[in-house]
Amino acid sequence: MLYVGTSGWQYAHWRRVFYPEKLPQRLWLPYFAERFQTVEVNNTFYNLPEKSVFESWRKAAPPDFIFALKMSRFLTHLKRLREPAEPVDRFMDRARALGKKLGPVLIQLPPRFSANLERLDRTLELLGPSLRVAVEFRDESWFVRDTADVLERRGVALCLADSPRRKQAMWRTAGWGFVRFHEGKGAHAPGYERDVLRRWVERVAETWSRNEDVYVYFNNDAAGYAIRDATAFAELAAAAGLSPTRVPSASAA
Repeated sequence: MLYVGTSGWQYAHWRRVFYPEKLPQRLWLPYFAERFQTVEVNNTFYNLPEKSVFESWRKAAPPDFIFALKMSRFLTHLKRLREPAEPVDRFMDRARALGKKLGPVLIQLPPRFSANLERLDRTLELLGPSLRVAVEFRDESWFVRDTADVLERRGVALCLADSPRRKQAMWRTAGWGFVRFHEGKGAHAPGYERDVLRRWVERVAETWSRNEDVYVYFNNDAAGYAIRDATAFAELAAAAGLSPTRVPSASAA
């Protein structure tokens, strides 16, 4: 399955762009989840919600909905993967309240955090083999064969992050994939040109088989570009013979 969504749904500037002007914010998640089948949650990175919040999200979304969660910055940016046991336990204790709607967990590491494979491996070990985990590296020192070996051994996906600001390795390290679109360039920046999205559809089709899951999220939330680009990506993927999850119609996006 090709899961296509956006990185978040709670953007005030999406009112009138995506959400009806008078729709109360407490109804935004149900509205979003009727039109998309997945979302990547970024506020779990900035401020880990209480378990009751995860429970409310689970209840607000339909049975087929999937939440991908971004790991707390306390572990990734403040502790830089030191002493990961307590932060991992706290995060997962709350995240499991999503039940079957819990999807992948994204570990995004900060710039200028040089490769430390021992810390990475220990963190991945604690998260366990039953949870899908993706890692986004933002320092080029990680892009070496030893890093790929750790990810492959743990069944962890390298996050393929598209951004004009950073270089990115393009490894397949697991039997599933995770792709993030941060910012397009060109006349419609931060939106993406259609040809760029088409090339990414081709890359996904070449890297993973039709029966392998790939999660694709658009993080260029400004002016609702993420919604439009996710819709365009899904349409291009369907035209290429892939099976993307639901997205809004092009006229509504």
